[in-house]
Amino acid sequence: MARIVLNETSYHGAGCICEISGEITRRGLKKAFVCSDPDLVKFGVTKKVLDVLDNAGIPYELYSDIKPNPTIENVQSGVAAYKKSGADCIVAIGGGSSMDTAKAIGIIINNPEFEDVRSLEGVAPTKNPCVPTIAVPTTAGTAAEVTINYVITDVQKKRKFVCVDVHDIPVVAVVDPEMTATMPKGLTAATGMDALTHAIEGYTTKAAWEMTDMFHLKAIELIAKNLRGAVENTKEGREGMALGQYVAGMGFSNVGLGIVHSMAHALGAVYDTPHGIANAILLPAVMEYNAEATGEKYREIAKAMGVQGTESMTQAEYRKAAVDAVKQLSKDIGIPQDLKAIVKEEDIDFLSESAMADACRPGNPKDPTLEDIKALYRSLL
Repeated sequence: MARIVLNETSYHGAGCICEISGEITRRGLKKAFVCSDPDLVKFGVTKKVLDVLDNAGIPYELYSDIKPNPTIENVQSGVAAYKKSGADCIVAIGGGSSMDTAKAIGIIINNPEFEDVRSLEGVAPTKNPCVPTIAVPTTAGTAAEVTINYVITDVQKKRKFVCVDVHDIPVVAVVDPEMTATMPKGLTAATGMDALTHAIEGYTTKAAWEMTDMFHLKAIELIAKNLRGAVENTKEGREGMALGQYVAGMGFSNVGLGIVHSMAHALGAVYDTPHGIANAILLPAVMEYNAEATGEKYREIAKAMGVQGTESMTQAEYRKAAVDAVKQLSKDIGIPQDLKAIVKEEDIDFLSESAMADACRPGNPKDPTLEDIKALYRSLL
């Protein structure tokens, strides 16, 4: 048996943020609690959506106490601000950080027994759907607008924890490529590689099946074709990436990921490493490690990445071709190729233990030992 959970409604294409006010009104909602991070507020990105609300006469309260790797405190102060605001819905504008914070707030408001936040880790037994949430991504990467997952950082314990809950999915996703146009090059590259990691890990994860394979292969193709252009800020590149990252989310949200994410979560918790950068550096090394457990899937990955002649390749050749294509894309868009500037040797034991305890690890196609994870980190130093 397999289960698929997707948004009730999603809008795609340039200018589709204009649909937000109609969705709020039609649902009989009165006031929005807008979650967005401080940089997006500062650079006028959030304002594009606030203008839509203003023009429709929809009142709102803005909450922007959100860090790039959102913390338990960010969530708790958000819950308090929501209660005070008198809002009855959430509009989340941003990357994974804003959307993850909004998901946790929305869940706790309707399931107050989880207000400690930590108890939401893993598959929490929440009873009620979160506050009606409209998610507007400003990065082309995390697909948090269509997933049933969110990640919160426990600063005290120096760890990130993954929450998986069908009740947290936004009721509406508004995927407007124009909202990503002001993203700087580095962030476009990093979030784009996060999306590619979702697609490749989702395609090779243990629970993968025909319906999710369909999403993941299309996502790999869209990302390979459009990410370089998106980094150069071409219109086609932005549009292709906005769609590609969403399609990847439709897949991996329903089948899980693997140890690229487990190892990246550990780096984010200890060093505050941007999630996309961590994934991008780890992905080729983990692909090499996993190759023997992936059957013919790397042939399909290589083909989707645009490699020619995959049909006549041997298994060793197409596996190498898939990894090389990922490495080349990563290099072309300026991602660092190792962890030398990030990881300290003395932290490897703690990082590896964190990765082994991470919710994404069991989905990895090959079951790693603690020593395997340590060796993978070391191979990138």
